[in-house]
Amino acid sequence: MPTVLYIFGWRVFFYANEAGEPPHVHCTKAECAAKYWLNEQAYDITPAYEYNLSPANRRMIRKIIFSNFDYIMDEWNRVQEELGNG
Repeated sequence: MPTVLYIFGWRVFFYANEAGEPPHVHCTKAECAAKYWLNEQAYDITPAYEYNLSPANRRMIRKIIFSNFDYIMDEWNRVQEELGNG
């Protein structure tokens, strides 16, 4: 389960064994958890779920993902290639 970022208390990661799913990240901080689908072509994200996120937390994690979008996608692609899923 590669951790891509740890910033402002947020852990942004994905599971290596989720082959077949489109690019996405899981995000956790304290009692908050979320999963976002990543659309590389549209440079956009879509929530799969957001648990216990306040509006401020939702804005913060979206800002973190968008600020690091290229890096996150590079890591996703690198890990998928290493696993033979890419």
